[in-house]
Amino acid sequence: MNSKIFEEKYRDYVLVPLGLIVLGIYHLWLLFTIIRRPTTTVIGLNAVSRHQWVLHMMRDPAKNGVLAVQTIRNNLMASTLLATIAITLSSLISAIVSSSSNEIYTIHTTKYLSVLICFLVAFFCNMQTTRYYAHISFLLNVPESSDEGREEFIEYVSQQLNRGCLFWSLGLRAFYFAFPLLLWIFGAIAMFTCSCSMAILLYFLDTASSSPSYLYNGNVVKTNRSPDIESRGTDWSVDTNLHCSLLGNTKPDSTTDTVFTSGR
Repeated sequence: MNSKIFEEKYRDYVLVPLGLIVLGIYHLWLLFTIIRRPTTTVIGLNAVSRHQWVLHMMRDPAKNGVLAVQTIRNNLMASTLLATIAITLSSLISAIVSSSSNEIYTIHTTKYLSVLICFLVAFFCNMQTTRYYAHISFLLNVPESSDEGREEFIEYVSQQLNRGCLFWSLGLRAFYFAFPLLLWIFGAIAMFTCSCSMAILLYFLDTASSSPSYLYNGNVVKTNRSPDIESRGTDWSVDTNLHCSLLGNTKPDSTTDTVFTSGR
């Protein structure tokens, strides 16, 4: 009986850190890829797409204002739903831990505490997303009073939108981390297996094998090519500063300047 308990603890001390290391290494690689080659990741491409969307919406606030606010409202409802789920699960786990054990520290308490931390992080990130979205809904409909400083203001709105979406991504990551930790309750082997499977699944969800060329060029070009984007490859070996939209740099991009001036 003692040898079985010792073997179970040995698995917790070995397999659980290995599973966390696998997820940590993957996310370090993902962060490095986003910084160096953002257009090869879904997160980077979505940031550039949102940047172009803000440019299009703010060219004519009177015409596109309702559409912009409705789009932000839909994302606001989604972030509010995730925040509600996260805080509800956190309260449930806290009630389970407080009623099941009177000891200050046990291995089961550590398992529940790790899951609780993930849900609290998810709640915080989704609340920050709600904060940014609520602020952006006002900024999108600011009327154009003069040409001076308009481009910088649009870049500022795009930066705030991408920051809100960045917190959205971090909130989803916290939910992803909660899956292996939840399975840790059923054993270290299940946790390690789920961690490896999660890293493989996230790789296919986070990477983009091909990208639409109009995002890279900064405008939509009508050509006679096949409309199937996935069927044609695009050379992304020369990455410029397209990641500025994701990292929050307010310096206007040369491609985005072309889009803005051509629409005026």
